[in-house]
Amino acid sequence: MSECSCDPACDCPTLVELLRRRAHQQPDRRAITFLLDGEAHEIGLSYGELDRRARTIGAWLQGLGAAGERVLLLYPPGLDYLTAFFGCLYAGATAVPVYPPRPNRPDPRLQAVAMSAQATFALGTRALLSGLEARLAYAEELRAIRWMDIDNIDSALADCWRDPVIDCDTLAFLQYTSGSTSTPKGVMLTHGNLLHNLSLMHRCFDTTPSDHAVIWLPPYHDMGLIGGILEPLFGGWPVTLMSPLDFLQRPLRWLRAISRVRGTISGGPNFAYDLCVRKITAEQRMALDLSCWRVAFNGAEPIRAETLERFAEAFERCGFRRDAFRPCYGLAEATLIVSGRVSTSAMTASPISRRRAAQRLSEASAGSTGRMPARVIVSCGQILGGQEVAIVDPDAARRCPAGESGEIWVSGPSTATGYWNRPEETMHTFQAYMSDTGEGPFLRTGDLGYVEDGELFVTGRLKDLIIIDGRNHYPEDIELTIEKIHPAIRSGCCAAFSVTHQGQECLAVVAEVDRCCGPQKHASQTETSMERENNRALDAEEIVKAIRKAVAEHHDLRLHAAILIRRGTIPKTSSGKVRRHACRAAFAAGALTLWEAAAEGLSQPSPDAAPDARGGLRQG
Repeated sequence: MSECSCDPACDCPTLVELLRRRAHQQPDRRAITFLLDGEAHEIGLSYGELDRRARTIGAWLQGLGAAGERVLLLYPPGLDYLTAFFGCLYAGATAVPVYPPRPNRPDPRLQAVAMSAQATFALGTRALLSGLEARLAYAEELRAIRWMDIDNIDSALADCWRDPVIDCDTLAFLQYTSGSTSTPKGVMLTHGNLLHNLSLMHRCFDTTPSDHAVIWLPPYHDMGLIGGILEPLFGGWPVTLMSPLDFLQRPLRWLRAISRVRGTISGGPNFAYDLCVRKITAEQRMALDLSCWRVAFNGAEPIRAETLERFAEAFERCGFRRDAFRPCYGLAEATLIVSGRVSTSAMTASPISRRRAAQRLSEASAGSTGRMPARVIVSCGQILGGQEVAIVDPDAARRCPAGESGEIWVSGPSTATGYWNRPEETMHTFQAYMSDTGEGPFLRTGDLGYVEDGELFVTGRLKDLIIIDGRNHYPEDIELTIEKIHPAIRSGCCAAFSVTHQGQECLAVVAEVDRCCGPQKHASQTETSMERENNRALDAEEIVKAIRKAVAEHHDLRLHAAILIRRGTIPKTSSGKVRRHACRAAFAAGALTLWEAAAEGLSQPSPDAAPDARGGLRQG
């Protein structure tokens, strides 16, 4: 194997060698525990057992010629998923984690990922694969995939395993961008990318072998897989896992597990902390002891100062300490973490006007003369070692003056090599250079922020990704759904975006409507003006009901606000593209030219619905 250029804190060039070393040095130490019911019913694997299972699957895949091929992983959260993942690495194959499809429902995303990855093999449970193969048989591009389960592989194959010819530059897995989209992108992560990023987290969180992680995050995304599973392996400390569904059904299970196993490291997106405050009663809190929890990371969506305060107030009697909070920022294209609060620094926040936060998002609010109130931006911590972060004017591709907000550009060994089979998008996103100095290449994150006293503050995003309850949604998919559900909604004149309402991320939609499509076009000449207005309001109600129903059915989202506006008033670029961020800013400022407005419990846009601050580790 060639020498690795990743961080010298770990001299293992690949994840395979890392697990092999753990298995040799600590074969009997429990590596992973999975809570089958989110409670105390558990199963687990030691390092030695995980290594042997990985060698068994790896040898089997090697015998099938899987080395260098892409392998879909279609498992629910659990030990089978983990052994299959490491089995792919041990075979020298490229793992492609995918959310398992829902029974008896179409899954265009799975088909899109399988086709994009050019997968040759797919591993999953026998029950899942038997139905899935038949459902996808109509797709000619997928007929070459071999759908296989690993239930009955002979464990004696472990002795036939051969060390794969891989090094730190070898592709380990494809991290596909999440969300409901027909065009997913596979981020190419090498062993070197992963080991460097794992070393950054190791130093940021100051971990030791005596730590214990408790993780409920989905293992199909960077935060759950890399931060929740691979990071404990890197540091040599155990992790207790549970299904995300078990957490969402009863958030108490998460904190109860931390209390019971004396977990020291855990966390999740901002919404998870809010969910605990709302769903865990004062009586239930009395039975918790969270004094062991020293690293409570917060990432993957906007980090709210009020959320941190509410959680600390609610659980301080359980022993939780405010200084345990570790706000972070990162994204899949940078493997995972870019910045984070280190143990030696205090958590900081900065008041910032909403107008400054949106300064590069929109000019739509320029005509608003109302003063926009300040909000607090939580620092996402220090830029972690071995990486460079530049704040750049995205239009001029030049560094912004100190203190000014701009696009966050990142460079370093954790930066992925690009998107699988997408050369143009790889060039645009991963090969950015400064126009004046030629510095580069940089990763363009699409996020906005500024650096103050060495700390990164994230203020918004250029990209239009919508993150609600830790799940990513692409606005163009939601807009396409909405445009099809009623003839009054004008094609190409709809915008979907997230807003903040009572401290929660919510979905809002702005759509242009044609009056001629409403019932008023059929009104008789004898109708009174009041009757015409009643008909018009009734039609708006029907449109909003149809929008809400379609969004729920097709995207599993609850619509907070649907704003119907007059023809020709939606903000667009000179080339005719809808300016979603301008719509969001106009919505927040109450500057939309309304045809009708309808919202859940509201008759006008929410006064605290504002362009969202963004921080944390983005999932895919």
